[in-house]
Order: sequence, then structure tokens, then C-alpha cells
Amino acid sequence: MSQPVVYHLSHIDLDGYGCQYLSTKCFDEIFCFNANYGPEVTARLEEMVQKIEQDIFVHGKEQERLILITDLNLTTKEGNWIEKEAVRIGAKLQLLDHHASGANAAERFAWYVLDTSRCATLITYDWLRTHYAFDPQGEYETIVRAINAIDIWKDKDTLFEYGKVMLGMISGAREINRILFPDEDKAFKLSMIEAAKERIDMHEAPIRLDDDLHQIKKAFFKGTVNNTKDNLVAYYVTDLLSKDKQRLTIHHKDYKGVLGYNVGNTSIIGNTFLVNNPDYDFYMDVNFRGNFSLRSNNKLDVSKMAAEIGNGGGHPNASGGKIDGYKDSFVYADVRKFVQDYINEKVAGSR
Repeated sequence: MSQPVVYHLSHIDLDGYGCQYLSTKCFDEIFCFNANYGPEVTARLEEMVQKIEQDIFVHGKEQERLILITDLNLTTKEGNWIEKEAVRIGAKLQLLDHHASGANAAERFAWYVLDTSRCATLITYDWLRTHYAFDPQGEYETIVRAINAIDIWKDKDTLFEYGKVMLGMISGAREINRILFPDEDKAFKLSMIEAAKERIDMHEAPIRLDDDLHQIKKAFFKGTVNNTKDNLVAYYVTDLLSKDKQRLTIHHKDYKGVLGYNVGNTSIIGNTFLVNNPDYDFYMDVNFRGNFSLRSNNKLDVSKMAAEIGNGGGHPNASGGKIDGYKDSFVYADVRKFVQDYINEKVAGSR
């Protein structure tokens, strides 16, 4: 059976990532996106359409393309928009969900499958088996049942406790910022579901998984060198920042810096980045409230920069403040543009 190129949008909880865990096992060529409810859904739908348009420009229209949406209910307005866009770009469309709040939209669209009796992961599993002959040996059936047990709260199910540990496993996986590095964050979470699948048939499986979580996380970040988990995460994120620094670059006057978003651990990550990238003068990390941290390595007095742009201060190499009127976004490029424009305005106003 020939496979389409798949563009898969899903929720950001265990059930949402469970759907993508299965789709990445089924399809050879797949691009995954994630969204929480609200405006981010629209932002990610637009991002998917832009990705498909880019792929069509490069590879042509001959490939079959499928927009797959799981564990997210759309409004009628969102459904109308994505349906029109799918027709325009020649992509098929399929939504698989279990939230009753999507009932009105489900009645409106033929591609909208709504089943409140099963979690989205189980709906997706059955759909993949029916349409793409996925998992003929039932290898993934048990892990799907565990996700279903916790997501629709079947507390009498023998897999409920295992699902509960998995639920906390995903909700607590905050080591990589998903807005800044969505692909790496997704890979991290899917690797954790894979590790959970490997342990589900063990004796006292919920306890075993709970005991192993620290090592499971370390295994993802470790590479060839062992260290504390916090240090391994810091080195991993610093490496991501270094590899992607062109996309993250901002400027303050004649100084060049890199902008992180909600990264945290600024002392270790900021200083390590600056040591590894001597062509950069400062590191800035801003969170969703507009609070920011600055680090330098004796090239820029960031206490003066913090005072100038954010009524902040601190030390010459370690300072912070807050951006007045900060406008957050689900798209990193928008965050970077806002911060750069803000810095430019502050610098211009101080002259």
C-alpha cells in the first residue's frame, strides 16, 4: 500500500504525543506539529500549510499529501479554513478526536471523526490498522490500552496505574522548550513513550517505570559522556543553541547576541554558549511574561543593557529585567522580532 507524505498536528499531552508515536511508526515520511488549545491551533495549522506549500514548490504536486489532526477539536471556523486550504493545495484531510466539544464541527465535516468512547491514541491506532495495515502483530496494542485507560479515566483497568505514570512522565518533560526547539522536544517525549513501551510487561511495571524515569531522561541527553542530568540537559540545549544560532541572533547596538525563549538555567547555558561561541557578545533568555536574563563574558556590560531596555540591572556579566508591554507568541520568529524591535526602540530613545 502506497503511503502519503503526512503532516500531523496533535495535542501536547500524553494522548496527543501517543498519536504521533504511532503515526511516526506507521509512515515513512512525516512532519509533526503540536499545539495546545486556543490561538496556537490556528498558528500551527498555518505553519503546516506553509510547510506543504514549500514542499510542493521543491518536489512538485505528484506526491499524495495528508493533513492529519489528532486529539484536538476544531471550531467550525477553523474547520472551514483548513478544508479550503487543503483543497487549494491538493492535500487530503483527516481529523481523529474524542472531545465532545467538537460535536458541532464533527457534524459539519466529512473528514472529522469524533468518538467520545475512546482516547485519540486508540482512535488513531484503529484508524491506522484499518487504512494502512499498521501493526498486524499487535505490538503496540498494550501501550495504546494504557494511554486509553488514563486518558478517559478507566480506573478499574489493569493498565490504569501504568498510564498514570506515563501521564506525569510527559507533563513533567520540560527539559527542552517546545516553542524554541519543537523537533527535539518531540523526539524527547516520543523516546520516553518508547521506553515506557519496553517496560509495560515487566513485573510491577508502574513502579519500574517510575523508578527508571531519571535514567530514561539521562539516556536521551547523555551521548557518550555521563554527568548529572541537569548538566547533560544544559550541554544538550547549549549545543542546540550553537547549531541554530543564526536563526536566534539578535543585536544590541554593535553587539551580537543569541535569544533563547523560556530556556531557563541561564547561568550554565548562557555562559557555556558564550565560551563555545566567542563571536557572540551576550546571551538573552526571555520568558512568556517578558522577564529576561542576560549573560556576557566580559565583552558587554549587561547590567547597563538591562537598565537601558528593561529597567533592570545586576552585574556586568549577569543581569536581568522585564520588557514593558511584552507580546508573547507561539511562533519563535515572532518573539525574536518583537524583542529585536523593542531593543532597537529603546536604544533609539536613549540617544
